[in-house]
Amino acid sequence: MHSLRFTAETSSDGVLERDFLVGEIPGVLWAPASGADHAPVVLVGHNGGMHSKAPGLRARALHTVATWGFTVVAIDAPGHGDRPRTDEDEQARTEIREAVTAGDIPRFAAASIRFTASLAERAVAEWRATLDALQALPQIGPDAPVGYGGGIAMGTAIGVRLVAVEPRITAAIFGGGFFVDEPVLAAARRITAPVQFLLPWDDEYADRSSGLALFDAFASTEKTLHANPGDHRDVRWVGVDDAFLSRHLVRV
Repeated sequence: MHSLRFTAETSSDGVLERDFLVGEIPGVLWAPASGADHAPVVLVGHNGGMHSKAPGLRARALHTVATWGFTVVAIDAPGHGDRPRTDEDEQARTEIREAVTAGDIPRFAAASIRFTASLAERAVAEWRATLDALQALPQIGPDAPVGYGGGIAMGTAIGVRLVAVEPRITAAIFGGGFFVDEPVLAAARRITAPVQFLLPWDDEYADRSSGLALFDAFASTEKTLHANPGDHRDVRWVGVDDAFLSRHLVRV
């Protein structure tokens, strides 16, 4: 098992931001500068083409740390951020760009599904290795509750597969905005942890019916759906349950 090695640290407004490596996997950890040990940990996935310090992801992480005192962790997905891309990655990106430019939605969907499945196959193992390394840190330990905050699109396409096989994750935030296929639905049927699901109602590529099918597939007895107008880039989330992870991760 690879240990977690911190490579840089900054502090601002009571929040520590620490870059790290687990083997060759780069990531970032945000935590209260003077928080209690063994606080809940939230793993956050980023969207396609983004990275672990994307502005929107970082803003959510800082809010979570400041509001709830949690530790938030993100890693770069394979081929994202500064990570090298395989020939398969490059070919998939080219095909997706060509399909979008041509307005060929069926080709875009097929290429996106293949690429996301490849990314997920690699990323799930990397997330589990990262969680192992986090739990070896004294300030986190094996008993800190763990949640997933994948947002929408690729963060959910990977996150559903991760939560389906990772019993240490006991609550999750997912979302639509991507092409849902049977393997993703099959993974969702294995998830019994509480779920909050965000659905961009007007996504210009992924039909909302696929997002509804994904929400319906979750086996969770507690799950809520939040749908707002807009695509997955421009949607303004109104009415989202900000305390969802706190309710399920804080022990009383």
